[in-house]
Amino acid sequence: MGTVRKAHEESALSYHRCRWCGTASFRRLLCPVCASSDLEPERTTGHGVVVRTAVVHRYTDEARNESLVRFPEGFVFRCQVVGAAPHLVTVGAQVRPVSGDEPETGAVVLELCEPPARRDWI
Repeated sequence: MGTVRKAHEESALSYHRCRWCGTASFRRLLCPVCASSDLEPERTTGHGVVVRTAVVHRYTDEARNESLVRFPEGFVFRCQVVGAAPHLVTVGAQVRPVSGDEPETGAVVLELCEPPARRDWI
């Protein structure tokens, strides 16, 4: 059971919660609500929901997905979702972290919990 817990902890995201007002934030130096710098590190439960998604072609030859994801702890952040073609990531899809940050850019990468439904067009 320890290995299952360790694997979950490695893929969970770290975020901060303000000790003054309780607001959760991701990669911020100050609380976005009260501007306090008294932030306590916490870890997510690991699953978020896509609230906005787009296919972008900026700075690369290939299309990629760029989404806003909301976590149950109360914070939203922009990230890349993998596990499907960029145009198949939809609003409402559940996602989970992929083993931490992307090494080259430090960007957070999430993957779909379930692959998109296959649609065969005849």
